[in-house]
Amino acid sequence: MKVSIITATYNSAHGIKACLESVFSQDYKNIECIIVDGQSKDQTLEIVYEKQKNHPSIKLVSEKDNGIYDALNKGVNLASGDIIGFVHSDDLLASKTVISKIVSKFLNEKIDGVYGDLHYVNKYDTSRVVRLWKSRDFNPELLRKGWMPAHPTLYLKKEVYDKHGSFNLKYKIAADYDFMVRVLKDPSLTYGFLPYVITKMRVGGISNGGLKNIILKSKEDYEVLLSNKIGGVFALFKKNISKLSQFIIR
Repeated sequence: MKVSIITATYNSAHGIKACLESVFSQDYKNIECIIVDGQSKDQTLEIVYEKQKNHPSIKLVSEKDNGIYDALNKGVNLASGDIIGFVHSDDLLASKTVISKIVSKFLNEKIDGVYGDLHYVNKYDTSRVVRLWKSRDFNPELLRKGWMPAHPTLYLKKEVYDKHGSFNLKYKIAADYDFMVRVLKDPSLTYGFLPYVITKMRVGGISNGGLKNIILKSKEDYEVLLSNKIGGVFALFKKNISKLSQFIIR
């Protein structure tokens, strides 16, 4: 199975090299790397061009966009893989065997999606874990309690995107949550939990970067719950309160 990994970049020189190295160090080699850049003004493109010399599988598009979700939508449209996943420019695949484990899960269980655990790590020392997003076996009823897997750990068959479309650009922060709810509540699709850390995410992302973004995300999450008819205030409360346990590193 071919795996398409999509990375959106904009002035990402500080993290993109390590991000790409985590992708190309995988022991699974049938990987297509798609970089969608928003016309970076720093050294991002130079770093990507240098990587392309040894990795011609990199597809690069650099043009104006309407934010990260627009960039991710472009990446999905460019993807030719059987499986699609995301590694954001500040993030890393947690080990060299991540993609092979994901592909094996797809092959052995005949499922439509795979997700796993995520480590939030120190921005400057990625070996230092500051928060653990521990997931669990899938049950659609959990969606009504505000549960969801960590989006960077979710790998889906391309057919899922063909069926459910793209990220909704009306959401500035919660478009990934909206997409996951739409996909995960589909009773015709099946999912497998991989009890393994798939992604290392550096702290300081847009959804948790300051009080203003936290408030906006809560408003958008509430709208997602209502528009998808899976809950309201109680589900939003459960969604937010459940994150407290992630700071207890097991």
